[in-house]
Amino acid sequence: MEFTLLGAVFVGVVPLYLVLYWEAKRGNAASCTRNLWDVALTALVVGVFVGRLAAMVADGVNPLTNPGDILIVRGGVATGPATAAALATVAWLGRSELWPVFDGLAAAALAGLAGWHAGCLVRSACLGAPSELPWAFAQAGSPITRHPVEIYAAVLLGISAAAIALWRSRGRLLPGLPAAAALICAATVRLVTEPLRPTLGAGPVWWYVAGIVVGAAVAVARLRYRTTTGAGNGDAHPANEAR
Repeated sequence: MEFTLLGAVFVGVVPLYLVLYWEAKRGNAASCTRNLWDVALTALVVGVFVGRLAAMVADGVNPLTNPGDILIVRGGVATGPATAAALATVAWLGRSELWPVFDGLAAAALAGLAGWHAGCLVRSACLGAPSELPWAFAQAGSPITRHPVEIYAAVLLGISAAAIALWRSRGRLLPGLPAAAALICAATVRLVTEPLRPTLGAGPVWWYVAGIVVGAAVAVARLRYRTTTGAGNGDAHPANEAR
């Protein structure tokens, strides 16, 4: 038995913190009074816990009679429930200043997801559909080479995180747009890599489609809000440093 879930979480936490720290030093982390690191860490714990429970139930494992399996990765973490739980946690903790909190966590959350997927190296769960591409590789003892699909996802999410962080650093944006863009990016990456996963497209695709739709709806709603109210772009308060 290997408690590899904790290792994967650690690989995800490090880039999340580093992006929060990088943004805070450049004055564009968030215009809010909440400590974004505390919010992110709480949402991470709740999301992973809920996602792990959902995966166990889906696999027919009773969490009450097998509590140790919560930390032992057998069926992984259910992406949809984990994401929904994490977003709900952020919304609750940042309810008094919703958009600054969500926007402040946008790039860091994508970086954390990139680290989580790269954590496949800890969990030995990087491989997906068979492939003969030069960078494909095989599991120990297997002659079949496969796509390192989790590495694909990590790279795409890392690029998305860098793009949003740089976008925010170049000027003040309409509150809500960075968060919407981050949700769209995360859902799109999962959607486009789904066909290469071991499930061969049989995964929870509707969760990813829903993420894209919700992100697009938030972006449209925020743009319409600016148009109807004449609200300006950006945040008026100094950045909240990551601690």
